[in-house]
Amino acid sequence: MESSLSPLEIERTLRRLLPRVEVALSAQIAADPQGWEQFTRRLEEHLPALFQLYLGLYSSRYDFFFHLEDLFISLARAWFERPADLRALDQARERNPLWFQSNQMLGGVIYVDLFAGDLEGVRSKIPYFQELGLTYLHLMPLFKAPEGENDGGYAVSSYRDVHPPLGTMEQLASLSRDLRAAGISLVIDLVFNHTSDQHVWAEQAKAGAPDFMEMYRIYPDRALPDAYERTLREIFPDEHPGSFSPLPGDSWVWTTFHKYQWDLNYANPAVFNRMAEEMLFLANQGVEVIRLDAVAFIWKQMGTSCENLPEAHQLIRAFNAVARISAPALLFKSEAIVHPNDVAKYIDPAECQLSYNPLVMALLWNSLATREVRLLSQALATRFKIHAGTAWVNYVRCHDDIGWTFSDEDAAQFWINGDDHRRFLNEFYRGRFPGSFARGLPFQENPKNGDCRISGSCASLAGLEKALREEGSQEVELAIRRILLIHGVILTVGGIPLLYLGDEIGTLNDYGFYDDPDHSRDSRWVHRPQADWDVYEARHDATSVQGRVYQNLQKLIALRKAQPVFSDGELEAIETGSEHVLGYIRSFDGQRALVLANFSEAPHTVPAYALESHGFAAKSIWHGMGTLAANGDLSLPPLDFVVIG
Repeated sequence: MESSLSPLEIERTLRRLLPRVEVALSAQIAADPQGWEQFTRRLEEHLPALFQLYLGLYSSRYDFFFHLEDLFISLARAWFERPADLRALDQARERNPLWFQSNQMLGGVIYVDLFAGDLEGVRSKIPYFQELGLTYLHLMPLFKAPEGENDGGYAVSSYRDVHPPLGTMEQLASLSRDLRAAGISLVIDLVFNHTSDQHVWAEQAKAGAPDFMEMYRIYPDRALPDAYERTLREIFPDEHPGSFSPLPGDSWVWTTFHKYQWDLNYANPAVFNRMAEEMLFLANQGVEVIRLDAVAFIWKQMGTSCENLPEAHQLIRAFNAVARISAPALLFKSEAIVHPNDVAKYIDPAECQLSYNPLVMALLWNSLATREVRLLSQALATRFKIHAGTAWVNYVRCHDDIGWTFSDEDAAQFWINGDDHRRFLNEFYRGRFPGSFARGLPFQENPKNGDCRISGSCASLAGLEKALREEGSQEVELAIRRILLIHGVILTVGGIPLLYLGDEIGTLNDYGFYDDPDHSRDSRWVHRPQADWDVYEARHDATSVQGRVYQNLQKLIALRKAQPVFSDGELEAIETGSEHVLGYIRSFDGQRALVLANFSEAPHTVPAYALESHGFAAKSIWHGMGTLAANGDLSLPPLDFVVIG
């Protein structure tokens, strides 16, 4: 929707609405006049962006200015409720807006209950997080959710209540302060595409309350759902066909993912306003980064796929402008597991400052399976560079499945058929391809076309499970090298490396999920085991598998933190003279480092000319087992990760 106003018209609108906000919040203004001055300064600075975005989305609404005034009041109220320590953090972040690009950054992600029992348990693990070197901790969804199936917490029943077994919102706010004192930023999901069908809004909609029914997409019959579904794809075909679920009577509700997750209707400005309030409430508990869940799906339009639409970007930018006004320290991280062309569109300081990098994750596993680095090197050369004010979040595993999100067009440049190659990768990581080292499980296998994604822990996918149970010490060594190799890449390639905790000690698949009726149909629970802290103690034993993974990973983390070159500077992918060896140069503030990764179980040599042409002849080896020969060639052992400075 194209609408715009001149700067003068926007200023007039502010001058007309601001007195109404002052009346509504007169008590707060009288109690905190300095805070009001700070708020109005930020409002004036960021209103042009917010107003144009809001107008573009909602100008056709007869009640546009009612909702705009309502939004202003919500933003001001959230600012008055913002604690003093977080206002100080706002000022610090505004002075150093690129703080997240430091080589000191290291992320970790956990489920509260599985890792530590509850929020107090997480607090007790702060010394461990510091030992590991974390500066960013993502707590997987911990809000109130239905008992039983709840999509791992992504079916939210209340954004303002912690799931009771985990603790309270007061404990979360207290934990955020303790983490911040330890140099660790708190990261939380904002599940903003949908709510649980047990959310109070949904319960009111079920009761027939018109205002709440309009917060979702509820239809009296199948006419419009059928029309929409002509151009929609199925996300979870095993769980329910299509994108709609029946309600009592003949009505239907939009449920992109699961039947108990109702999609919100962002064509209604009241939904935007209420979700802005939820976002700012979380920011005021000390959340510094929010992961925007399922960003690609938040806007619906007939005749389209309802994914990655322009209005989705407008919505996120509007939320970003809201944060700049009332919680400037807050950063956005996009979760867009879509075509690489579309992933990049969400990454911008005015939209999402951070973004998951699903392409690098997928191609790391592709390179281990094929022993070839051409697709990964191509991606680093052509798809890795993003806006200077942003950063990738690079990971080898997450809570979710692995989808093979590479571009068919990119693959075709190497005469690779994308569909055929994905089938190969699925067979390989299910352990069904001859010679596979992996032990993974299919997720959401489509019986119509055989398509699926892959579940499994890093260690089991990298061969450690098979090696320990079926092979011997030599294969165990190779599996550990694979784990360290791909983590070495995410630690040095740029952006924020993110560890799925458990991977740092080589945790294997846990097949006990089959015995849990709430989880048995979701193979992702195979890589979501309960942390065994007796096993964690083995990390101190350099001869144990856990110790071999952990202590060598710590060396890689120490290397990253010791060398400013691994801050978010420049990356140049290079030819290494071998299709099995990945090479890239990192540059920052006049410093350069060359990274080489051998994805083969055989030794390979990088010829002298490949080093000399980039100015790295006879340089010191910071990390790795590679050796420089007298003629300048570099010999790399199997699955070796080498850094030259």
